[in-house]
Amino acid sequence: MKRRDFLKSTGLLAATAAVAPAIKSCSPAAEVVPQNYDVDLLVVGGGPAGVCSAIAAARMGVKTMIVESGNCLGGMATKGLVGPFMTCYDRYGEQMIIKGIFEEIVDRLVEKGWAIHPKDVRWESPWTAWIKAGHDHVTPFESEGLKVVLDQMTAEAGIHVLYHASFLKPVMSGNTIKGATIVTKEGLQNIAAKIVIDATGDGDVAFRAGAPCELGNKDREGKIQPTSLFFRINNVDSAKLEADVYKHLPEFRRVNNVSYRALHWNVEQAEAAGEWDIARKSVNLFKSVKDDEWVINSTRISNINPTESESLTFGEIEGRRQVQELMNFFHKYVAGCDKATLMCSASTLGIRESRHVFGVHVLQVDVLINGVVPQGCILLASNSVDVHGGGESANTSVYTTINEKWYGVPYRCLVPLKVENLLLAGRCLSASSDAAGAVRVMPPAMAMGHAAGVAAALCIKKGITPREVDAQEVRAELLAQKAFLG
Repeated sequence: MKRRDFLKSTGLLAATAAVAPAIKSCSPAAEVVPQNYDVDLLVVGGGPAGVCSAIAAARMGVKTMIVESGNCLGGMATKGLVGPFMTCYDRYGEQMIIKGIFEEIVDRLVEKGWAIHPKDVRWESPWTAWIKAGHDHVTPFESEGLKVVLDQMTAEAGIHVLYHASFLKPVMSGNTIKGATIVTKEGLQNIAAKIVIDATGDGDVAFRAGAPCELGNKDREGKIQPTSLFFRINNVDSAKLEADVYKHLPEFRRVNNVSYRALHWNVEQAEAAGEWDIARKSVNLFKSVKDDEWVINSTRISNINPTESESLTFGEIEGRRQVQELMNFFHKYVAGCDKATLMCSASTLGIRESRHVFGVHVLQVDVLINGVVPQGCILLASNSVDVHGGGESANTSVYTTINEKWYGVPYRCLVPLKVENLLLAGRCLSASSDAAGAVRVMPPAMAMGHAAGVAAALCIKKGITPREVDAQEVRAELLAQKAFLG
C-alpha cells in the first residue's frame, strides 16, 4: 500500500477533529497544583544525556530526580531502538576518548553479554553496516539490557526516577527557574528544584522558560533533518547476508551526496518492480550482539516537526508503513532474509533535529571540522558531521569527517541565554544546525550529560548559578570521574 492510500485509510484527520473538543471539555476551570517533590536537581528527560547527568550529580551527594514521560530510561537507545552507539574513539581509531559514565555503562553491558566492546568492532564490518568513514569502533548493544543497567545504576546512586510523568511548564521567579509542573496519572504536580537540566532533546524546558531558540536550520529556511523509525529483525541467515554484501563491497559509492551502500543492488530491483517507496538508495543494517539479529535504520520520514504532536503522529504512522515495506523487501530480495522476523519497531521516532537553544557560546561546524579544542572544553569527540536531507532531496546526506584527532565542546554551550539555574544536555545544546549534526549522537550526548550533572552539583554545593561556574572546576571533577579530556 502506498503512503497516500495508507494515510487516507486511517482517517487520521477526521479522528483528530472529533477528539479535540472532548479533550478541551475535560480541562478543569481552575486547579491548585500541589508541590509534591523538593529536590536539589531536577533532570527533565531520562535519555542518554539525562541519565548520565543524574548519575554524575547524585554521586556527588546531590538529591536528584529524573522525570521521564516513558516507561524506561535510555531514550533513543531504548524506546527509540537506536543502535549501535556511534564511535567513542578518536578520528584515527587509536584511542577511546568518550569515557567516564559512558564507558561504565558499556562495561556493564559487556559484562552481562548485552554489548560488544567498541575496541572489538572495526569499520567496514557487519556491525558498522560496512561503512568506513566515522564508523570505526561503534558499540553494538541490546536495548533491553540497557534498560536494566540504567535502572540499576540510578538506584545505586539514590536517584528518584519517576516514569509516566510529562513536563508541562517551568516554575519561574522572574528569569530564574525554580522547578517544574508535571502531568502524572494523579494530575498536575509541582517539583521544587535548585537547578534544572533540560535533557528533553527538543529543548522543551528552555523554550518554555523563555530561552531563545531556533527550529531546524535557519540557513535552509528552517528545514529539519528527516526522522527515522528504527526496528530490529532476527532469524536472519547472517552468513548468507554477509557473503552477499562482501561480494558487492567494491561497488559502494557516494554520488551527489547520495549513498549507494549495503543492498543498493537489491533496492534497484525493488524500485524497478514498484516495491520501493522510501527516500533512500541503500539500507543501513547493523549486526547486533546475537548472530541472527540486526538493527535497521532505513526508514526516512521527512518534513516532521518534532515539537508538534500532529506532525509526530503522521511520522509514527508513516514510519510503521515503511517498516512493513522494508520487511517485504527483506523477505523478497535480500539474501538470508527470506525467513526474517520483525522483532519490534521502536516505540518512538528517532529524531535527529528539532530546537537549537542559544547559549553563552554557539558551537560552529568549522570548529569541529578543524579539530579545535576551546578553553573550558568538557568533552572531546570525533564524530563526523552528518546532516541527513541536507542536499537537494530527502535522499541526500551531507557527510563531513573531521581533519584532526578530535574536537572539543566548551562548557558554555550548556548554559542557555536569559534563563538562570538551567543547564542543557544532549541534542538541544547551543550549536548551529550543522554542528549539532555531529554531536547529537549518543556518546557525545552522554558526555555532555556527565558534564552538566557535574556542573549542577557544583552549583548546588557552592550556592551559585551555572553561569558562575568555573569550567576548570567542572573539568577537574570530570577527570576525577574518569572522563577523558586530552
